[in-house]
Amino acid sequence: MSERSSGRQIPVVVLAGFLGSGKTTLLNHLLHRSGGSRIGAVVNDFGAVEIDAMAVAGALGDSTVSLGNGCLCCAVDGSELDEYLERLARPSAGIDVIVIEASGLAEPQELVRMVLASEHPGIVYGGLVEVVDAAEFDDTRARHPEIDRHLALADLVVVNKVDRVTDAARVLALVRSLVDRAAVVPATHGRVDPEFLFDCRPSEERVGQLSFDDLHHTDHAGHPHTAYDSVSFVSGRPLDPRRLIRFLDSRPEGLYRIKGYVDFGPYDTHNRYAVHAVGRFLRFYPEPWPAGEERLTQLVLIGSDIDATALHEELEACRGDDAPHTDEHGMWGVLRYVQGAAEDPAA
Repeated sequence: MSERSSGRQIPVVVLAGFLGSGKTTLLNHLLHRSGGSRIGAVVNDFGAVEIDAMAVAGALGDSTVSLGNGCLCCAVDGSELDEYLERLARPSAGIDVIVIEASGLAEPQELVRMVLASEHPGIVYGGLVEVVDAAEFDDTRARHPEIDRHLALADLVVVNKVDRVTDAARVLALVRSLVDRAAVVPATHGRVDPEFLFDCRPSEERVGQLSFDDLHHTDHAGHPHTAYDSVSFVSGRPLDPRRLIRFLDSRPEGLYRIKGYVDFGPYDTHNRYAVHAVGRFLRFYPEPWPAGEERLTQLVLIGSDIDATALHEELEACRGDDAPHTDEHGMWGVLRYVQGAAEDPAA
């Protein structure tokens, strides 16, 4: 909990996709567009590499070495991955997000399991991003039918190289039919806005707690179009935990990320609940209310092809009744998602 409260819990994003789909291109694009955030990477040479966005963008391919069958999930075990994560997550490294770039032969489900099994308190699962080559998708799927299973596990699917096909709409529709509520984003040359994957560091250093402006900050100047939308929600009235869990458990396709803080009012007068959701993964982190801070629920939702108006209305419906009473079982649904009690999204 102290790791979360101090802002040192770092998202770990698994970047997967078949050979040639454009994973390294996408990662190099993120490095160029990181907005000042420092990205750490675990790459196919099975080692941890600290990457300064502007200094070594474009050099990652030269540092990638294929060993054995080139499969990260077969080459290291959980304890080895923990060692790499430990090196990248140490405070002195100043890393804001860690990307595990898998080889084209890796098994995404096993990589996700390894991240979720990590005992390092300073990291949190940041989602499975599956990259597919729009131009080769039909042939790749015919040769590797397991791609359907990989897509079903993904939290975000980047359909890359849409500029190389004349029937991009058909490919996108086919991919969407194969995913399980994941956001599907078209891209050329791996250009996906990093805000879709992680919080870019504010341009000005900030002291103290992360503000709602920081949570909602998205500087689109110079960023490529990624067909995503965001919804901001603020409530001075506490939310009802049961209603919120019903909303979260049934969140719609394309809603990729949810972040912010929730006030459950009389259900827990001492704590606010930081919420972190990516794809189907969900965690709550209770933390004491900062002294003197106004008690508000502040959320940002990010997704692709989402109905912003409907989502806002659903959140409005999660507000609790005015009566200052509680149901002793009301928080059970929330507590299922407190760290250590959540289900494995790769199961």
